[in-house]
Amino acid sequence: MRITVVCVGKIKEKFYTQAVDEYSKRLSRYCKLDIVELPDEKTPDNASDVVNEQIKNKEGERILSAIKDDAYVCALAIEGKMLDSVELSEKIDRLGIDGTSNITFVIGGSLGLADAVLKRADYKLSFSKMTFPHQLMRVILLEQIYRAYRIMKNEPYHK
Repeated sequence: MRITVVCVGKIKEKFYTQAVDEYSKRLSRYCKLDIVELPDEKTPDNASDVVNEQIKNKEGERILSAIKDDAYVCALAIEGKMLDSVELSEKIDRLGIDGTSNITFVIGGSLGLADAVLKRADYKLSFSKMTFPHQLMRVILLEQIYRAYRIMKNEPYHK
């Protein structure tokens, strides 16, 4: 299985980078992992709704160009469906059984995802009704994918 994480913005803090590296290393036993970092647009202070929408659309175009045609796209969105770790594991496992070999998770920038990206998504996943920094969300997502594989393989992992 190929797992791709398409994300807007670079990680600046060393501790996030270390966590991403650690989970990437752990996941290498289970899947081929690609992380695609796309540049974010500068958002002016007090930007109007129109400007914010233009920024989301620019980022959305970059995201869509990074998604392979055959990918099953899972967009991280507050309005998505919340799953527990076992359900996420079952979802990834079921996709593999059904013949999906490429899952792409999408993490938007600070303004969220453009409508075009949400329309392209095969599934919308929410981790919480709260908003998280996209750098932290990358770590949380990778940890949950790692946990999902441990669950699939019936391997121990702390609860």
